[in-house]
Amino acid sequence: MDYAALAQRIKQWALELGFDAAGIADADLSGAEPRLMEWLAQGRHGEMEYMARHGALRARPQEVKSGTLRVVSCRMNYYGGDDGVGDAYIARYARGRDYHKVVRGRLQKLCDRIESEAGAFGYRVFSDSAPVMEVELARKAGLGWRGKHTLLLDRSGSWFFLGEVYTDLPLPCDTPVEEHCGSCQRCIDVCPTGAITGPYQLDARRCISYLTIEHKSAIPEELRPLIGNRVYGCDDCQAVCPWNRFARATAEEEFQPRKGLERAKLVELFAWTQSEFDERLAGSPIRRIGYERWLRNLAVGLGNAPSSPEVVAALRARADHPSALVREHVRWALSQHEALAA
Repeated sequence: MDYAALAQRIKQWALELGFDAAGIADADLSGAEPRLMEWLAQGRHGEMEYMARHGALRARPQEVKSGTLRVVSCRMNYYGGDDGVGDAYIARYARGRDYHKVVRGRLQKLCDRIESEAGAFGYRVFSDSAPVMEVELARKAGLGWRGKHTLLLDRSGSWFFLGEVYTDLPLPCDTPVEEHCGSCQRCIDVCPTGAITGPYQLDARRCISYLTIEHKSAIPEELRPLIGNRVYGCDDCQAVCPWNRFARATAEEEFQPRKGLERAKLVELFAWTQSEFDERLAGSPIRRIGYERWLRNLAVGLGNAPSSPEVVAALRARADHPSALVREHVRWALSQHEALAA
């Protein structure tokens, strides 16, 4: 088989399926494994115990899918343009449909197309759904470079999802692109909690995305005022990046804001019942944190909001919530407004 020609067809098929770019990398991540293990040893993964449990597996594709020779890495833009924002900030990627399902579905269609043309082959598809070093593989596949905020970055910015196909096809590999961050460190300087401790260094324990999504217990009190109105994720390090000035709004309908989440109000969201949370966030990545952590995050946001009778009344209405986690964050939030009134 002409694998060079097949590789070019795979990239074209990926574009036809809605991906913005595709590239091919080898499966050797031995150069990245020591950095991963050091990061875990420092405990920077916080409560993400699955990171420690998988350990070096993330850097060993052949142990995740036996026979893996190459990785087809694909990129899909989710930038919604200037879609506005309410007083409850929700990360751009989470305002539309759950990207896990969208990206994996497109990757499966890509594999079906490959199989129809090239015959049966070994593969497995991923999108933030298994121990995979997505950014490193995308970098090796030439889809961009690693920004100082640790995310993948290219000349069209960083607002995109990544997905991978582990395959046993001996496809020719693409060449990594040159980095273009230079001396810029705006992403480091803008981080509200100082989670980006240096170029390419992230302490997840301080990251607002981690604290509002992955962190299951009480948010450290000293970090709560720094979270501001961010109730699910944080985009600060991306929004300030000069390369994102060249980002283009996606045409992908699945990633358009749903249920008015781009204009969400803290008080309104905090009033949702469990059933409203489940119904309104059906098909959204937000739903995976659960109703309890949703209220926890909103309580912090309300604690940081400008004081008003409406905000205080909303918090008092949850003061006796059945969840100790929610009650503790509501008490903290009320104490912020009491201090302002004193």
